[in-house]
Amino acid sequence: MGGLACALDLAAQGAPVVTLEAAAAPGGKMHETRIGDAAIDSGPTVLTMRWVFDALFADAGATLDAHVRLTPLAILARHAWRAGEQLDLHADVRRSEDAIGAFAGAAAARGFRGFCAEARRVHDVLEGAFLTAPKPNPVTLAGRIGLHRMHDLFAIRPFETLWGALGRHFEDVRLRQLFGRYATYCGASPLQAPATLMLIADVEQRGVWAVDGGMQRLAEAMAARVVALGGDIRCGAEVAEIEIAGGAATAVRLRSGERIAARAVVCNADPNALACGGFGRAASRAIRATPMQARSLSAFTLAMTARRADFPLTRHTVFFSRDYPREFADIAAGRAPSEPTVYVCAQDRGDDAAAPPSERLFFIVNAPPSGDRGALTDAEASECESAIKTKLEACGVHLDWGGAEMRRTTPAMFHRRFAHTGGALYGRAPHGWAGTFLRPGTRTAIANLYLAGGATHPGAGVPMAALSGRLAAAAALRDLASTRRSSAAATPGGMSTRRAMTDASA
Repeated sequence: MGGLACALDLAAQGAPVVTLEAAAAPGGKMHETRIGDAAIDSGPTVLTMRWVFDALFADAGATLDAHVRLTPLAILARHAWRAGEQLDLHADVRRSEDAIGAFAGAAAARGFRGFCAEARRVHDVLEGAFLTAPKPNPVTLAGRIGLHRMHDLFAIRPFETLWGALGRHFEDVRLRQLFGRYATYCGASPLQAPATLMLIADVEQRGVWAVDGGMQRLAEAMAARVVALGGDIRCGAEVAEIEIAGGAATAVRLRSGERIAARAVVCNADPNALACGGFGRAASRAIRATPMQARSLSAFTLAMTARRADFPLTRHTVFFSRDYPREFADIAAGRAPSEPTVYVCAQDRGDDAAAPPSERLFFIVNAPPSGDRGALTDAEASECESAIKTKLEACGVHLDWGGAEMRRTTPAMFHRRFAHTGGALYGRAPHGWAGTFLRPGTRTAIANLYLAGGATHPGAGVPMAALSGRLAAAAALRDLASTRRSSAAATPGGMSTRRAMTDASA
């Protein structure tokens, strides 16, 4: 998303742009798993902040609706803890409030109102000062918000954990789990992430959309628009090295040996791949490596087609563990949770839509980013699958597991696809008040070399990664305009199937 958004902005401004993708199709972490004739979303599954893509396509002389069909969801997600115990969040906040009141009582409904108001305020304060602006530090962020608005600066609650802040709104631990889960969207633990991340709840409340045909259609639409504007997108083009001369990025060299000169290079890989030498030794000084202990969450996933489940799945359904602190303690200790929270994307369902006889399902369980410290054994992987089955069955979901064909992804497999990450899917975890400021920004220590993607500012998630690409394009265009009138730019990004320190992850 970062590389595609950057390429689209550059091409729309008339810059000659070449986008290099190691994989067979554009999209990066947004990709599909094929089981027979079924294509299953096996990366991001939730689309929010539609306005980001409306603006991106508008600035490229098109409309999003002309390229992708989006359907707003009335039910944002269904949540369950055990059989007969479930709660829906709705796009209509009043329906959510009523549902929470029926689920946990009048005090919980009042707590939800207060939480929504606080999350909305955090989002409103940070949208222009942080989300759509270049990476700040604490001083510049305060300046953007305005020293005359110190009440707003403290309202974002950077020094309080999300878990602690939720305790002020909800006595019911199940509701703390539900809203604490938003921290995992950034690869963080709700027990360590700042309360600032409650803004994600407000983002979802403003709209969640399903992409007709799967999330990959959005990546394809962006790529098609880049090409229509004269840009070049080359898949199966693995970057081996970003060449540095005179303290600036000057070219990229492909694994095939081809060399492409460029006045600007935007790296859409995980920044750790750059720092660890994945694009050559000279380019590694562009940014500092992420310490192992600062990595974000990884995941254990299953993609499958199955007979219709007897549980009333909606598009997005979450089955919570009984002990959230224990779940994240297991992950922090480097082991898969003994009782995981399981997210299920039922891709053939919408708002309470009946499923077809055979439906596409994608399961995600949070896991430690330890993919470079040994792969899961077959026995350990089987234990993860068993834990998923046990959790689902405890909530009343009974599937024909024996008759289903499945595709599994482990942290080690993510590490092989996204080299130098250990399988961490979101870059650096935004833990503590300073965690967000430690995430890399657009510019690097090397001139003409820029960063984009979900592991860079402003953060993880499909729209946030797109915003990072727009920030990279704007920075590159400003710098290019100050040096010459027309300059080429290259945007390497995507996945690597190689593991050696000298291999690229883009």
